[in-house]
Amino acid sequence: MAISERLKRLVLQVMTVPPVAAASAWLHGSRATILMLHRFQNGFPSVDGFPPEDFRRILTWLRRNNYELLDLESLIRRLMGEGPPLRRAVSFTIDDGYSDQFEVATPLLAEFDAPANVFLTTGFLDGKVWHWWDQVEYLVHQAKGPALNVRLDGTELRYDLAARAGRARAVTDFTERCKWVRDPLRVQAIQALEAAANTPLPSSAPPCYRSMSWDEARKAEQRGVRFGPQTVTHPILSRVDDQQAEWEITASWYRLREEVSRPLPVFCFPNGLVSDFGEREIEVIRRLGFLGALTCRSGYADPTLLAWNPEARFRLPRFATPQYLPRLVQFVSGLERLKDKLRRTERI
Repeated sequence: MAISERLKRLVLQVMTVPPVAAASAWLHGSRATILMLHRFQNGFPSVDGFPPEDFRRILTWLRRNNYELLDLESLIRRLMGEGPPLRRAVSFTIDDGYSDQFEVATPLLAEFDAPANVFLTTGFLDGKVWHWWDQVEYLVHQAKGPALNVRLDGTELRYDLAARAGRARAVTDFTERCKWVRDPLRVQAIQALEAAANTPLPSSAPPCYRSMSWDEARKAEQRGVRFGPQTVTHPILSRVDDQQAEWEITASWYRLREEVSRPLPVFCFPNGLVSDFGEREIEVIRRLGFLGALTCRSGYADPTLLAWNPEARFRLPRFATPQYLPRLVQFVSGLERLKDKLRRTERI
């Protein structure tokens, strides 16, 4: 290991020492950290999920060090000046609505009295769709033969499937390419992949890709989980037309309100990059009375920014939750912000 890498790891480990972490959090001020998760390990070898023991370690550390764990509605309202200033505030967000989020994450969150915010693809829970990237993974891993030839938006693609690593690369490459085409072309591409793989695509999600049920969502709600909408079918909204974009947002919100007692008035943009949504989507969200919306851009929720520009609540950033505890401490303590400032200084 290089000396610089060893030094970096040493610094991160020092940051977990309570007095050091406390001092850094004080300097961090009233900025809040929103953390993002997706899958959790649940006994299926094919699921690349967050290890429960690492999640427990994170929750233990946050509670021992007196971090304030909040649901998003409370966090956003306090960011906007309603209630006391935030101090060491953290909010967990979990996307997509998989069954492991109920089976694995909900009991752990309840054990630590930690609120969380789960964003549901409502058509997934209704059994009408299953996630398109899971369909890609299923088809590639079920494909027969040593190679896969498929056409996507006029481009001929060839994937070598002889080794397992080749299948993993094919999944990653094809999924990323699908994110950049219009939604109808993405649907056509997966149909072409189904034909090329010479295997039928199940009409409902296989067990490792299963959603939680609405009944499970209601049980999780009773244990402190809040549920917000993340569209009906999880398209990248900038790749669909005006009518579908409005329907995806509106119908998912209305459906959620039918099924849970305390629907969270916060929207989560699918994929969540800057290019994946725009003012068109924000106008629909604003009209429906949402309090805010989440992106997948890294950064802190800053009350100073919201005071200057209230519209920033519709583009809230969040960090992907790391398994490595010192890295997590780097995010929630504000050290990441200090590092970013140092990087900018070096470039000047």
